[in-house]
Amino acid sequence: MIKAQGIAAFNAKEALKPYSFERREAKEHDVIIDIRFCGICHSDIHTVRNEWGEANFPIVPGHEIAGVVRAIGSKVTKYKVGDHVGVGCFVDSCRECAHCKAELEQYCDVGFNATYNSKEKDGVTPTQGGYSDVIVVDENYVLQIPKSLPLDKAAPLLCAGITLYSPLRHWKAGPGKKVGIVGMGGLGHMGVKIASALGADVTVISHSDKKRDDAMKFGAHNFISTKNPEVFEQNAAKFDLIINTVSAEINMDDYFNLLKTDGTLVVVGLPERPLEINPFPLVMKRRSYAGSLIGSIKETQEMLDFCAKHEITPEIELISPSQVNEAYERVVKSDVRYRFVMDMAKI
Repeated sequence: MIKAQGIAAFNAKEALKPYSFERREAKEHDVIIDIRFCGICHSDIHTVRNEWGEANFPIVPGHEIAGVVRAIGSKVTKYKVGDHVGVGCFVDSCRECAHCKAELEQYCDVGFNATYNSKEKDGVTPTQGGYSDVIVVDENYVLQIPKSLPLDKAAPLLCAGITLYSPLRHWKAGPGKKVGIVGMGGLGHMGVKIASALGADVTVISHSDKKRDDAMKFGAHNFISTKNPEVFEQNAAKFDLIINTVSAEINMDDYFNLLKTDGTLVVVGLPERPLEINPFPLVMKRRSYAGSLIGSIKETQEMLDFCAKHEITPEIELISPSQVNEAYERVVKSDVRYRFVMDMAKI
């Protein structure tokens, strides 16, 4: 077994604490990765506070992992010692269903093996995430991080980056398309940068003006503050695509009415409670309401290469692991510009 040091949640009410545990030995197709950096995702907080249910403690969170290959199994062909690599939201899948065979592992019919709060392929061993110093992952679920991407800034791309890249590509954001990004936090600011690089006309839709200047700096062409309710009427039927990154409850009618005929609103932020949906705004303009879940391994690699080519990186605040509980409280208060990343060398 491989000894690991991490930070774990032991129940839903207490602060995260240091945790010593063991990783499995590397099998012939496994890669052993020394974790250098790990991003903090709001879903980490939802999970360890059991806000989505089904928390299995102790939990070592973290699925925005960037590191360096320490060792490889005897049959590994994709990576070598010293490579810069990443691990995202899942570490395996069934590999046999139609989705897995179509390289859409995030929609695995039996459920992918999540990076934490899940089980390994054996169905017994708990998975533990990137708030730790080492991880063991099958080479087919490891990503190559281009050398031009700094590892600390590459980490959030493994969740925040792909969560926005996937729907932007699927719904063909690009030249001639008007794209709205609702919310400009850890997810939303990546959506602005990626949509702009794809050539779309990008508008940030936010509840306040506080991030207007940043939005323009990141590539947005317009900014709408929803504190003035008149903006919904002023911008009616304007957008081809809107991506909602916020997990707060909002009046969906207002946002559906911003879509053109045949426009689509895609949700990637997950609120604690179900939203109320009125079908009339959808029916009257043949609009669509859709969801999107992270991305496949192939698509995530494509995203990393795209970000390297276009010099796209997230805005981060680098912290030590000892600051994780303070960081959680600041994330909940939206007090971060725009993603916390932990330096795991300091664990």
